[in-house]
Amino acid sequence: MKTIRLGAGAGFAGDRIEPAQALAQQAQLDYLIFEALAERTIALAQQRKQADAQTGYDLLLEARFRAVLPACVANRTKIITNMGAANPLAAAQRVRKLADSMGLTQLKIASVTGDNVTDYIKAHDLPLLETGQSSQTLKSMLSANAYLGVTGIVQALELGADVVITGRVADPALYLAPCVYEFGWELTDWERLGKGTAVGHLLECAGQLTGGYYADPVKKSVAGLANLGFPYADVDALGNAVFSKLAQSGGELSIANCTEQLLYEIHDPHCYLTPDVQADFSQVQFTQVGPSQIAIQGASGREKSGLLKVSIGYQDGYVGTGEIAYAGPSAKERAELAYQVVQERLQQLGVDYSELRGDLIGVSALHGDAISTSYQRIAPYEVLLRVSGRTQTREAAQTIGNEVEALYTNGPAGGGGAKKWVKEIVAVASVLIPEQVVQPIVKIWETSDASL
Repeated sequence: MKTIRLGAGAGFAGDRIEPAQALAQQAQLDYLIFEALAERTIALAQQRKQADAQTGYDLLLEARFRAVLPACVANRTKIITNMGAANPLAAAQRVRKLADSMGLTQLKIASVTGDNVTDYIKAHDLPLLETGQSSQTLKSMLSANAYLGVTGIVQALELGADVVITGRVADPALYLAPCVYEFGWELTDWERLGKGTAVGHLLECAGQLTGGYYADPVKKSVAGLANLGFPYADVDALGNAVFSKLAQSGGELSIANCTEQLLYEIHDPHCYLTPDVQADFSQVQFTQVGPSQIAIQGASGREKSGLLKVSIGYQDGYVGTGEIAYAGPSAKERAELAYQVVQERLQQLGVDYSELRGDLIGVSALHGDAISTSYQRIAPYEVLLRVSGRTQTREAAQTIGNEVEALYTNGPAGGGGAKKWVKEIVAVASVLIPEQVVQPIVKIWETSDASL
């Protein structure tokens, strides 16, 4: 039975490059796949594109392709990625120019667009999934991108693309698409689409599957995290798969960590909604078939919903932050007093904020005083105070950091290492739209095409 080998090249925008390079050189992949878009990433990319129309793609696009493209060409490994972010066209042009500069000729590079539905969202009153409020209440919309399925990627592969660069697509679709193309799966074969989606879901976060998110030095020790290998999967025409990693790489593949990753970001294992299928992971079974080799069976699927999720990025004010550290006897009490002083100062200055919090990092920042105090056996000897406030203006946000910095000389005693910064808030909201209003657009060039 025919099988194809899919390798995970990245699990997020800032992921390591070396594990993907090792896979490209040594794993004899049919496809190397880079998943690099979190929910906010594309809105931030849209901001860059608004400032410069030739940008808006992943900041590590060139570095990743420079690292893996020679080996992929030599081994006839195709590359699929959503590193196009807000500008797949410009990303494809950049990769084409890079390939030419590296002497890699006779490549076909495809872009898949159509996910940008900003105009549609602005023209329609849609309920936000998070709050039920109208989408029209969102301020300063930066982007609205629909999660596309496999269709555009499959079209690009049918046109002979060696590299496929998309914007927003559902993460598992990056892996499901080559299965659909290679095995000729019908887009109504819900059973196989569900199986392929399970494979994609497990691979999409790269090093998480090989122990990165599983590792705990006390209870779940994983060796070689500094040399963590990324996984790959051999998938057959029925949708069954075996996950592996390079033998010399760090990390591990076990039934336990695969089970954890299967449930990662899944709201309902019986019904994982994607643009292509309603996947059912409830009957999945893992089998250890070798050292760091895990087989998966039992995933299935049902007819897709006909709706696409849209991720809307919008500007939602600013966060002003200041940090200052206290050490030695009464460090915690001095940090608490410092926060009280900052609160009083902001009130005196009339700073308008909608939220304000003071965190004692390492003491109570995550769990609050009630839980943290009950587990605390000795007084902390060093404390980092972080004060953050949400504001509508940059000036108000700057004042928060200024007041933390002023604690240097205005007390309490012994503060040091003060820092301050302001961040613009790029928030994310979601709506659903009919899939019929979105059509993927595929454009393909060869590296010798002088029109670029």
